[in-house]
Amino acid sequence: ALVFFGATGDLAYKKIFPALQAMIQRGHLHVPIIGVASSPWSPDQLKARAKDSLEKHSNLDPAAYAKLCAQLDYIGGNYRVPATFEKLHQALGAARRPLHYLAIPPSLFSTVVSGLSKSGCVKDARVVVEKPFGRDLASAQALNLTLHRFFPEQAIFRIDHYLGKEPVQ
Repeated sequence: ALVFFGATGDLAYKKIFPALQAMIQRGHLHVPIIGVASSPWSPDQLKARAKDSLEKHSNLDPAAYAKLCAQLDYIGGNYRVPATFEKLHQALGAARRPLHYLAIPPSLFSTVVSGLSKSGCVKDARVVVEKPFGRDLASAQALNLTLHRFFPEQAIFRIDHYLGKEPVQ
């Protein structure tokens, strides 16, 4: 399964939904997709947001969108409340090797990986950390320590699309 936190946010709207559609178009996405966010939305509201995203930030492919909707589910809840992660654990069911994609503010990384661990959602799982990976060396090292409490190094993927922005400019 692919679980993405921050499903109602700007990153999901501009980048993740178009990427999911592209993966489906290429035949590379055949697993349940679970969006998680704090917004009190229904799965249908998330699907409508995905459609709007694809219309504005990609070329909506009706067949790929239909497949995306068939695979897409939504869990709304506070990241600081264990019930959110218990709902996720139930939704994952028998999923093996889930990928947890953290498209959320960095201040929530520790809260979310801790919630994943307490609910049993980290067994054989992987995590993608999206956003700035710390503000400096010390905060990056602290984040690494937090991630390593719950995931082995080979299960951690880091994406920092801003890392080289200032030097390039």
